[in-house]
Amino acid sequence: MANAAFTKPVNLYFRATGGRMVASAWEAKEVLLENWPGWARGRTYRSARRACRDALDGLRTPHEARRAFVAAARRAGILAARVT
Repeated sequence: MANAAFTKPVNLYFRATGGRMVASAWEAKEVLLENWPGWARGRTYRSARRACRDALDGLRTPHEARRAFVAAARRAGILAARVT
């Protein structure tokens, strides 16, 4: 299982805990499982989880996983311009 590092980290902002930088499919999968808002666990969330898992298994590229993760973060309203 590879780490599947992103070429550019994804910056998130959670109201309760603040900013978080996600730099790989492994970190993204952790955030999706442990920190994701319950109301935002719909289609884009499931797609991001699947894409990250597939990237870790070598079935998709880290770029594809990042793209799905960014879409889910945008949908959840937690995509930040930068981590503070």
